[in-house]
Amino acid sequence: MTQGQRYDYDLITLGAGSGGVRASRLAAKYGGRVAVIEASRPGGTCVLRGCVPKKLLVYGSHFASHFQDALGYGWQIGGATHDWGAMIAAKNKELDRLEGIYARILRDAGANLIAGRGVIVDPHTVDVGGKRMTAGKILVAVGGWPVVPDFPGREHVLTSNEALELKERPKRIVIVGGGYIAVEFACIFRALGSDVTLVIRSGAILRGFDQDVRATLAEELEKQGIKIQRDCTVHSVEKKGGEYSVRFDKSEAMAADCVLYATGRAANTANLGLEEAGVQLKKNGSVVVDAQNRSSVESIFAVGDVTDRVNLTPVAINEGRVFAETFFNNNPMTLDYTNIASAVFTQPPVSVVGLTEEQARKDHKVRLFITRFKPMKHTLSGRDERTMMKLIVDKATDRVLGCHMVGEDAPEIVQGLAVALKAGATKAQFDATVGIHPTAAEEFVTMRDPVPEKDIEL
Repeated sequence: MTQGQRYDYDLITLGAGSGGVRASRLAAKYGGRVAVIEASRPGGTCVLRGCVPKKLLVYGSHFASHFQDALGYGWQIGGATHDWGAMIAAKNKELDRLEGIYARILRDAGANLIAGRGVIVDPHTVDVGGKRMTAGKILVAVGGWPVVPDFPGREHVLTSNEALELKERPKRIVIVGGGYIAVEFACIFRALGSDVTLVIRSGAILRGFDQDVRATLAEELEKQGIKIQRDCTVHSVEKKGGEYSVRFDKSEAMAADCVLYATGRAANTANLGLEEAGVQLKKNGSVVVDAQNRSSVESIFAVGDVTDRVNLTPVAINEGRVFAETFFNNNPMTLDYTNIASAVFTQPPVSVVGLTEEQARKDHKVRLFITRFKPMKHTLSGRDERTMMKLIVDKATDRVLGCHMVGEDAPEIVQGLAVALKAGATKAQFDATVGIHPTAAEEFVTMRDPVPEKDIEL
């Protein structure tokens, strides 16, 4: 008896986000009978509540600096105003379009998209609103969700989900958190005119990034007027009339029109039936999987943020591809998680690939190459903004271990460098590459003098 005869489907996927859709589309293309169960809208976090809408707001906020910089080039721009509501409406229209595309992708592939919340009953059974269906394999791709800690006044704060749907731009906003979501929203609101205070528990933003990146970006944020409250936590939030009073543990209360919490996300696995089915979860609720995305239960798999490995959309997409190729196309493969590039869409943006200096020093003797400069654009615009680039090189092999950049177009530049690192490029090969002039990118192939060892050796 074949799997198809034994079960209603060959694959049931929980979640129609980036990872789930890629896995399901390919599995159906390769002949699998596939059902995708989605409790909300097809598209998932990236398309509907994350990367895409946030990047659209980033683009919208950039015009403020473009208008200012234009003056240095002879442009006379007067009377420019911003309509927050119009931007949100345009963003929502685009999300509706993308939702339709995701639904059509599944439909065209032959997958069955089912609206509802799927709960796992046993290793081969899923319940959706009282209706049960079976499959040879179950793929969990439900992503993550913002987490807000418990404290007095918790009900008054927003997360990134709600921040993307605000009807009006707050004049004063307190953003709690120092990760990429927090700093990106800080730049969006500040550029559009809001008074922004960033509250972080530690002494520096962007935990996990290279120290030079963290220090450079913090300096640039403060130049823009973003206030950073370091080594600080929120004690309570109280609603007073039309505003909120935010009390801190080490300073006086602050009034704000909006309080945004961006202090982390957790796997969206609560009440999904995973543990009852025998699936091992980490303490934070994420699914433990092996290199083939298989959980502790042979027929249950997971991809994307729900596994808490590398929580990036392209990673989820590639994990979905690996799953489908391995189990539905007789083409076993695994995903290489080394040298995955990432970006933070602040102003200026950050992009990195490879190891931080701190990570590299654990196993390597290193040479460092760092450059800081005013971008050519700002020689006429007059903007006080600096670019920082950093290369981390293995002293023994000359291999480039990490590339880090804070500056305009950083994500576009570092994407290309990610190919070089994936290919194992050496510093000598960087040096032998002729740059494109005049560009900022050419600095990555013209840094000749390492930071003196007396300044970097521990």
